[in-house]
Amino acid sequence: MRLLIVEDDPVLSDGLAVGLGLSGFTVDAVGTLADARAALDGGGFAGVVLDIMLPDGSGLDLLAELRAAGQRLPVLLLTARDQVRDRVCGLDAGADDYLGKPFDLDELAARLRAMLRRQEGRASAMIEWNGLALDPARMRGKMDGAEIAFSRREYTILQALIERPGVILAKSVLEERLYGWQEEVESNTVEVHVHKLRAKLGAGFIETVRGAGYRLAVPAEGEGGT
Repeated sequence: MRLLIVEDDPVLSDGLAVGLGLSGFTVDAVGTLADARAALDGGGFAGVVLDIMLPDGSGLDLLAELRAAGQRLPVLLLTARDQVRDRVCGLDAGADDYLGKPFDLDELAARLRAMLRRQEGRASAMIEWNGLALDPARMRGKMDGAEIAFSRREYTILQALIERPGVILAKSVLEERLYGWQEEVESNTVEVHVHKLRAKLGAGFIETVRGAGYRLAVPAEGEGGT
């Protein structure tokens, strides 16, 4: 999942990028409302972690703009303003969740997973497809009774494909999920990690559509999808 962090404290912002990266998220960070608007105009984000008190205004103004424009992008407010009245105002303004500072990084990651799960319309924390049960919290899966561990990038590619089963995702789309703005894109990263996923899940689990990209193989009749 690709997230936009809007936080003006560079130490906290860097810590969030590293910590959430270890939890399987791809993170881009900005420190002002102006930069956040520019980033969101480019699209590609699954959710936003938004501070309220920013150098050029209130994060609540950005939230109001998104909701007024009909944007359903999930937003978690992460702020030092943590009185009950502040939480009520934030949630009533259209936030999907609210977490006060200081906070526990594991709780933040769990809240983000729950927020994004609700956005996808899933009740269960587990994602199932073609005999694979995927656990986003642990970046692990289970197939035929055996537990499978995935690297962060393997998991990111697999989750991107499972979110849109049967849909062909171009290599460029998967690269966007794998890399933040400041990271250099390696030319063969997607191919390498798809190869590793096939070694773990079976050669036919992910299909290559020549000239177009990758998609999950359609489950055999009688087997479950998501």
